[in-house]
Amino acid sequence: MSGQGGGVPSGEGLKYGRVLLKLSGEALAGDRGFGIDPPVVDRLTNEIRGVHGMGVALGLVVGGGNIVRGTVASERGMDRVNADYMGMLATIINAMALQDMLERKGVETRVMTAIRMEELAEPYIRRRALRHLEKGRVVLFAGGTGNPYFSTDTAAVLRAIEMESDVIIKATKVPGVYTDDPVKNPDATFLPSVSFQEVVTRELGVMDAPAVSLCKDNNLPIIVLDLSRPGAVAAAIRGEAVGTLVS
Repeated sequence: MSGQGGGVPSGEGLKYGRVLLKLSGEALAGDRGFGIDPPVVDRLTNEIRGVHGMGVALGLVVGGGNIVRGTVASERGMDRVNADYMGMLATIINAMALQDMLERKGVETRVMTAIRMEELAEPYIRRRALRHLEKGRVVLFAGGTGNPYFSTDTAAVLRAIEMESDVIIKATKVPGVYTDDPVKNPDATFLPSVSFQEVVTRELGVMDAPAVSLCKDNNLPIIVLDLSRPGAVAAAIRGEAVGTLVS
């Protein structure tokens, strides 16, 4: 699935030729916890550039939690639909920040949004997005699904299926999936592999239930890994044992 143009070498010898990378919005904030930290974005885009240089057809979905999280805002009294739309707009801001830094580093990109705003980005059209991937462009899918009540995890899975991706890589702040939150429970056990069913029944928090269900129904594996580990994403794409494989 990784045939490409645009001067990008083909991804020969890679386990996964077409990849959807899911980043949390908080990843862009770094230790600040809010907003966009340029040095952090610089490091993230170096990783993305390296993966793209391997010849991988690469799509990205980024969350918006570093700016506004719809579910939290609604819990504090805001109308849920309005709050979710604000969250979608936050993902577009983040995608534009990533695009700017990637383009500065010579990586050709396209931001495609589920909410139309042609002055800033292309509207999401599946066939056009596939063509961008074939031309070797990194496609940043922003605006979630375009609908309230759906998380960016669900948006990532949906876009991965539509793009015929081989795997979803979910980049987090921990090395993979544990039996419990390793930050709160030092006795939590690391799981190198786990089934979709176990993720749901044991409430392991990899992604929300609708997203996991979509992956299971479409036989789309998820790799959960630590984004702060240099080269982790590239290693996973080569098929090395990195993070947790959910399948």
